Amino acid sequence: MAQPEKEGGFRPVALGAQDLPATETSKDDKSKQTQEENKPKDSETASGQKFNIRKFFVARPGAFDQAVEDLTNQLLSKEKEIVNSAWLLAEIDHWNNEKERVVLITANCLFICKYDFIMLCCQQIQKVPLNFIDRICRGSFVFPERSLDKRDGEGLRIHWDKLREPTFVSRWNPLSNDLPYTTFIDHPLSTCSKTLSAISQISNFNDQLVKAVQESHKNNPVPGRANGALILNQPLLIETYVGLMSFVGNRNKLGYSLARGSVGF
Repeated sequence: MAQPEKEGGFRPVALGAQDLPATETSKDDKSKQTQEENKPKDSETASGQKFNIRKFFVARPGAFDQAVEDLTNQLLSKEKEIVNSAWLLAEIDHWNNEKERVVLITANCLFICKYDFIMLCCQQIQKVPLNFIDRICRGSFVFPERSLDKRDGEGLRIHWDKLREPTFVSRWNPLSNDLPYTTFIDHPLSTCSKTLSAISQISNFNDQLVKAVQESHKNNPVPGRANGALILNQPLLIETYVGLMSFVGNRNKLGYSLARGSVGF
Protein backbone atom coordinates (compact mmCIF):
# COMPACT_ATOMS: atom_id res chain seq x y z
CA MET A 1 0.00 0.00 0.00
CA ALA A 2 1.36 3.39 -0.92
CA GLN A 3 2.44 5.38 2.17
CA PRO A 4 2.05 9.16 2.28
CA GLU A 5 5.31 11.02 2.12
CA LYS A 6 6.51 12.75 5.29
CA GLU A 7 6.50 16.50 5.01
CA GLY A 8 9.60 18.31 6.17
CA GLY A 9 9.40 20.72 9.14
CA PHE A 10 8.79 24.42 8.51
CA ARG A 11 11.88 26.62 8.70
CA PRO A 12 11.54 30.44 8.83
CA VAL A 13 13.63 32.35 6.31
CA ALA A 14 14.80 35.93 6.79
CA LEU A 15 13.60 37.95 3.83
CA GLY A 16 14.76 41.39 4.98
CA ALA A 17 12.66 44.17 3.59
CA GLN A 18 11.36 42.09 0.67
CA ASP A 19 7.70 41.05 0.48
CA LEU A 20 6.77 37.51 -0.51
CA PRO A 21 4.64 37.60 -3.70
CA ALA A 22 1.10 36.48 -3.05
CA THR A 23 0.93 34.60 -6.34
CA GLU A 24 3.80 32.27 -5.37
CA THR A 25 2.16 31.41 -2.06
CA SER A 26 -1.08 30.68 -3.87
CA LYS A 27 0.67 28.36 -6.32
CA ASP A 28 2.44 26.50 -3.52
CA ASP A 29 -0.81 26.08 -1.59
CA LYS A 30 -2.59 24.74 -4.65
CA SER A 31 0.28 22.34 -5.39
CA LYS A 32 0.25 20.98 -1.84
CA GLN A 33 -3.54 20.68 -1.91
CA THR A 34 -3.39 18.72 -5.17
CA GLN A 35 -0.76 16.35 -3.75
CA GLU A 36 -2.79 15.75 -0.62
CA GLU A 37 -5.91 15.02 -2.69
CA ASN A 38 -4.05 12.51 -4.84
CA LYS A 39 -2.43 10.58 -1.99
CA PRO A 40 -5.60 8.89 -0.67
CA LYS A 41 -6.64 7.96 -4.21
CA ASP A 42 -3.30 6.28 -4.89
CA SER A 43 -3.56 4.46 -1.58
CA GLU A 44 -7.10 3.30 -2.31
CA THR A 45 -6.09 2.09 -5.78
CA ALA A 46 -3.20 0.05 -4.43
CA SER A 47 -5.42 -1.39 -1.71
CA GLY A 48 -8.08 -2.32 -4.26
CA GLN A 49 -5.55 -4.07 -6.48
CA LYS A 50 -4.24 -6.14 -3.56
CA PHE A 51 -7.79 -7.10 -2.67
CA ASN A 52 -8.50 -8.21 -6.25
CA ILE A 53 -5.27 -10.19 -6.49
CA ARG A 54 -5.97 -12.09 -3.28
CA LYS A 55 -9.36 -13.20 -4.60
CA PHE A 56 -7.74 -15.16 -7.44
CA PHE A 57 -6.46 -18.55 -6.35
CA VAL A 58 -3.88 -18.51 -9.16
CA ALA A 59 -2.23 -15.45 -7.58
CA ARG A 60 -1.49 -17.27 -4.34
CA PRO A 61 2.18 -18.15 -3.83
CA GLY A 62 3.20 -21.21 -5.81
CA ALA A 63 -0.22 -21.90 -7.36
CA PHE A 64 0.74 -21.22 -10.98
CA ASP A 65 4.11 -22.94 -10.62
CA GLN A 66 2.37 -26.00 -9.22
CA ALA A 67 -0.06 -26.02 -12.16
CA VAL A 68 2.76 -25.79 -14.71
CA GLU A 69 4.66 -28.58 -12.97
CA ASP A 70 1.61 -30.86 -12.93
CA LEU A 71 0.80 -30.20 -16.57
CA THR A 72 4.42 -30.53 -17.68
CA ASN A 73 4.65 -33.97 -16.07
CA GLN A 74 1.40 -35.06 -17.72
CA LEU A 75 2.48 -33.94 -21.17
CA LEU A 76 5.89 -35.52 -20.78
CA SER A 77 4.48 -38.89 -19.72
CA LYS A 78 1.46 -39.06 -22.06
CA GLU A 79 2.40 -36.93 -25.08
CA LYS A 80 6.22 -37.04 -24.89
CA GLU A 81 6.19 -33.26 -25.24
CA ILE A 82 8.47 -30.80 -23.44
CA VAL A 83 6.95 -27.45 -22.47
CA ASN A 84 8.81 -24.46 -23.88
CA SER A 85 6.61 -21.72 -22.41
CA ALA A 86 3.58 -21.45 -20.13
CA TRP A 87 0.93 -18.73 -20.14
CA LEU A 88 -2.00 -17.63 -18.00
CA LEU A 89 -4.75 -16.26 -20.25
CA ALA A 90 -8.51 -15.96 -20.53
CA GLU A 91 -10.28 -17.87 -23.29
CA ILE A 92 -13.38 -16.39 -24.94
CA ASP A 93 -15.80 -18.95 -26.36
CA HIS A 94 -18.19 -18.34 -29.27
CA TRP A 95 -20.85 -17.16 -26.80
CA ASN A 96 -18.50 -14.55 -25.28
CA ASN A 97 -17.95 -16.42 -22.00
CA GLU A 98 -14.59 -15.84 -20.28
CA LYS A 99 -12.74 -18.88 -18.94
CA GLU A 100 -9.41 -19.00 -17.13
CA ARG A 101 -6.86 -21.12 -18.98
CA VAL A 102 -3.26 -22.27 -18.70
CA VAL A 103 -1.80 -22.36 -22.22
CA LEU A 104 1.36 -24.34 -22.98
CA ILE A 105 3.54 -24.17 -26.10
CA THR A 106 5.76 -27.11 -27.01
CA ALA A 107 7.85 -27.76 -30.12
CA ASN A 108 4.92 -29.43 -31.89
CA CYS A 109 1.65 -28.49 -30.19
CA LEU A 110 -0.41 -25.88 -28.42
CA PHE A 111 -2.14 -27.18 -25.28
CA ILE A 112 -5.12 -25.31 -23.83
CA CYS A 113 -5.66 -26.49 -20.26
CA LYS A 114 -8.58 -26.05 -17.91
CA TYR A 115 -6.95 -26.13 -14.49
CA ASP A 116 -8.68 -26.00 -11.11
CA PHE A 117 -6.52 -23.70 -8.96
CA ILE A 118 -8.61 -24.50 -5.89
CA MET A 119 -8.11 -28.27 -5.94
CA LEU A 120 -4.83 -27.97 -7.92
CA CYS A 121 -5.83 -30.48 -10.58
CA CYS A 122 -6.22 -30.52 -14.36
CA GLN A 123 -9.78 -30.95 -15.60
CA GLN A 124 -9.36 -30.82 -19.38
CA ILE A 125 -6.66 -30.46 -22.04
CA GLN A 126 -7.21 -29.48 -25.67
CA LYS A 127 -4.39 -30.31 -28.06
CA VAL A 128 -3.79 -28.31 -31.27
CA PRO A 129 -0.84 -29.27 -33.54
CA LEU A 130 1.15 -26.15 -34.41
CA ASN A 131 1.53 -27.17 -38.07
CA PHE A 132 -2.29 -27.25 -38.39
CA ILE A 133 -2.63 -23.59 -37.36
CA ASP A 134 -3.29 -21.64 -40.55
CA ARG A 135 -4.35 -18.19 -39.25
CA ILE A 136 -3.48 -16.02 -36.27
CA CYS A 137 -5.66 -12.90 -36.06
CA ARG A 138 -5.32 -10.04 -33.64
CA GLY A 139 -7.72 -7.13 -33.34
CA SER A 140 -10.60 -5.50 -31.51
CA PHE A 141 -13.93 -7.25 -30.95
CA VAL A 142 -17.05 -6.55 -32.97
CA PHE A 143 -20.58 -7.63 -32.09
CA PRO A 144 -24.05 -7.53 -33.65
CA GLU A 145 -25.68 -4.15 -33.14
CA ARG A 146 -28.19 -5.26 -30.50
CA SER A 147 -25.90 -7.52 -28.52
CA LEU A 148 -26.30 -6.99 -24.76
CA ASP A 149 -22.79 -7.98 -23.66
CA LYS A 150 -20.19 -6.20 -25.77
CA ARG A 151 -16.54 -6.02 -24.76
CA ASP A 152 -13.73 -3.56 -25.41
CA GLY A 153 -10.07 -4.23 -25.96
CA GLU A 154 -8.18 -6.60 -28.23
CA GLY A 155 -8.14 -10.35 -28.61
CA LEU A 156 -6.11 -13.04 -30.31
CA ARG A 157 -7.91 -15.65 -32.43
CA ILE A 158 -6.20 -18.86 -33.56
CA HIS A 159 -7.61 -20.89 -36.48
CA TRP A 160 -6.42 -24.43 -37.19
CA ASP A 161 -8.69 -25.89 -39.88
CA LYS A 162 -9.59 -23.48 -42.66
CA LEU A 163 -11.15 -26.30 -44.68
CA ARG A 164 -13.84 -26.92 -42.04
CA GLU A 165 -16.37 -24.20 -41.36
CA PRO A 166 -18.34 -24.28 -38.07
CA THR A 167 -21.76 -25.86 -38.51
CA PHE A 168 -25.00 -24.08 -37.64
CA VAL A 169 -25.51 -26.39 -34.66
CA SER A 170 -21.99 -25.74 -33.34
CA ARG A 171 -22.37 -21.98 -33.57
CA TRP A 172 -25.64 -21.95 -31.65
CA ASN A 173 -24.73 -24.56 -29.06
CA PRO A 174 -23.14 -22.79 -26.04
CA LEU A 175 -21.53 -26.07 -24.94
CA SER A 176 -20.00 -26.90 -28.31
CA ASN A 177 -16.22 -27.50 -28.21
CA ASP A 178 -15.60 -28.68 -31.78
CA LEU A 179 -15.08 -25.24 -33.33
CA PRO A 180 -11.85 -24.97 -35.38
CA TYR A 181 -10.67 -21.83 -33.59
CA THR A 182 -10.26 -20.27 -30.17
CA THR A 183 -9.91 -16.72 -28.86
CA PHE A 184 -7.77 -15.36 -26.04
CA ILE A 185 -7.60 -12.08 -24.11
CA ASP A 186 -5.39 -10.78 -21.32
CA HIS A 187 -5.97 -12.36 -17.94
CA PRO A 188 -7.46 -9.89 -15.41
CA LEU A 189 -4.24 -10.11 -13.37
CA SER A 190 -2.14 -8.79 -16.28
CA THR A 191 -2.43 -5.25 -14.89
CA CYS A 192 -2.47 -6.12 -11.18
CA SER A 193 0.21 -8.72 -10.51
CA LYS A 194 3.88 -7.98 -11.17
CA THR A 195 4.82 -11.66 -10.99
CA LEU A 196 2.13 -12.79 -13.47
CA SER A 197 1.94 -9.74 -15.73
CA ALA A 198 4.42 -10.90 -18.39
CA ILE A 199 2.75 -14.30 -18.89
CA SER A 200 -0.81 -12.93 -18.81
CA GLN A 201 -0.69 -10.64 -21.86
CA ILE A 202 -1.66 -11.74 -25.36
CA SER A 203 0.96 -9.44 -26.90
CA ASN A 204 3.78 -11.49 -25.38
CA PHE A 205 1.97 -14.75 -26.06
CA ASN A 206 1.39 -13.79 -29.69
CA ASP A 207 5.11 -13.25 -30.31
CA GLN A 208 6.02 -16.67 -28.92
CA LEU A 209 3.18 -18.43 -30.71
CA VAL A 210 4.00 -16.98 -34.13
CA LYS A 211 7.63 -18.10 -33.81
CA ALA A 212 6.60 -21.60 -32.73
CA VAL A 213 4.03 -21.95 -35.54
CA GLN A 214 6.45 -20.77 -38.22
CA GLU A 215 9.12 -23.16 -36.96
CA SER A 216 6.66 -26.06 -36.88
CA HIS A 217 5.46 -25.38 -40.44
CA LYS A 218 9.07 -25.30 -41.57
CA ASN A 219 10.09 -28.54 -39.86
CA ASN A 220 6.83 -30.53 -40.17
CA PRO A 221 4.85 -29.35 -43.21
CA VAL A 222 1.39 -30.86 -43.63
CA PRO A 223 1.04 -32.76 -46.95
CA GLY A 224 -1.55 -31.27 -49.29
CA ARG A 225 -1.71 -27.90 -47.57
CA ALA A 226 -0.06 -24.59 -48.29
CA ASN A 227 2.76 -24.15 -45.83
CA GLY A 228 2.80 -21.30 -43.40
CA ALA A 229 0.21 -19.43 -41.37
CA LEU A 230 -1.35 -16.06 -42.12
CA ILE A 231 -0.65 -13.40 -39.49
CA LEU A 232 -3.46 -10.85 -39.67
CA ASN A 233 -4.67 -7.71 -37.93
CA GLN A 234 -8.45 -7.61 -38.27
CA PRO A 235 -11.62 -7.27 -36.14
CA LEU A 236 -12.79 -10.40 -34.31
CA LEU A 237 -16.52 -11.11 -34.66
CA ILE A 238 -18.45 -12.69 -31.79
CA GLU A 239 -22.01 -13.52 -32.83
CA THR A 240 -23.91 -13.08 -29.58
CA TYR A 241 -27.25 -11.45 -30.36
CA VAL A 242 -28.51 -11.33 -26.77
CA GLY A 243 -25.61 -12.38 -24.54
CA LEU A 244 -27.55 -12.62 -21.28
CA MET A 245 -25.61 -15.68 -20.07
CA SER A 246 -22.21 -14.09 -20.71
CA PHE A 247 -23.43 -10.77 -19.31
CA VAL A 248 -24.09 -12.40 -15.93
CA GLY A 249 -21.16 -14.81 -15.98
CA ASN A 250 -18.44 -12.38 -17.02
CA ARG A 251 -19.37 -9.71 -14.52
CA ASN A 252 -19.26 -12.23 -11.70
CA LYS A 253 -16.06 -13.88 -13.05
CA LEU A 254 -17.72 -17.31 -13.03
CA GLY A 255 -15.05 -18.66 -15.38
CA TYR A 256 -12.25 -18.06 -12.85
CA SER A 257 -11.13 -19.80 -9.67
CA LEU A 258 -12.08 -17.13 -7.16
CA ALA A 259 -12.67 -16.85 -3.43
CA ARG A 260 -16.33 -15.88 -3.12
CA GLY A 261 -17.05 -15.15 0.52
CA SER A 262 -16.68 -18.40 2.49
CA VAL A 263 -16.91 -20.44 -0.73
CA GLY A 264 -14.39 -20.73 -3.57
CA PHE A 265 -15.29 -21.85 -7.10
